Amino acid sequence: MAFTIAIAGKGGTGKTTLAALLIRQLIQAGKGPILAVDADANANLNEALGIEMEDTIADIMARINNNLEPLPAGMTKDQYVAFRVHQSLAEGEEVDLLVMGGPEGPGCYCYVNNLVRGFMQELSNNYPFVVMDNEAGLEHLSRRTTQNVDILFVTSDASARGIRSAGRVKKLVESLALEIKKMYLVVTKVADGSVEALQNEIQQTGLELIGAIPQDEQVFQYDLQGKPLVELPDESPVVAAVTEIMRKTAIL
Repeated sequence: MAFTIAIAGKGGTGKTTLAALLIRQLIQAGKGPILAVDADANANLNEALGIEMEDTIADIMARINNNLEPLPAGMTKDQYVAFRVHQSLAEGEEVDLLVMGGPEGPGCYCYVNNLVRGFMQELSNNYPFVVMDNEAGLEHLSRRTTQNVDILFVTSDASARGIRSAGRVKKLVESLALEIKKMYLVVTKVADGSVEALQNEIQQTGLELIGAIPQDEQVFQYDLQGKPLVELPDESPVVAAVTEIMRKTAIL
């Protein structure tokens, strides 16, 4: 089984940035190939990785369910879905990307979530590492999409509200008894002195603070210009911070 890293947290806390830079450093360390999973309905991990994306699992299911993709003769629906999901894997340099996409209907994610779980289990046998970027909020945890995880990074921006939201993630993980071996807090968009000012809030979450990622104008510029974050230079403060987190957690 692959070593699985998942990222959770509220929107705007830099989950996709963290996922992309974890993948960047794993590849640079020669630990590929990596399976990247974008389980966010607002999928943009492909942009951060610089990978062209054609299909999401949700798109495939919508076409099949609406008879826009007739089943080939002799294939069951499950067999064809499996075939199409394998086809949908977007390939990059030492990284393959599986994208979940939007819900099948109003609020309905059940079947897509079951597919993600099943294919992750199957595909993970072919990769030493899986990195999973989850959607904002707690729904993916309550639906148990995030399972069998070696490390869960819970992200928060440098605000009291963000830290409290991270604490709620920890409580939900514990209440659901999810199979997550280690869980850490990562504070993002940090300015001088902000982590120190949040120490009391951080302690109340019960999460171990494993690292702080600084506010970085270069990340803003890359996002503004649509440049892949994996192309950030080695001397980037954000890259250095993620590398230090990976060393502390023995990923590198």
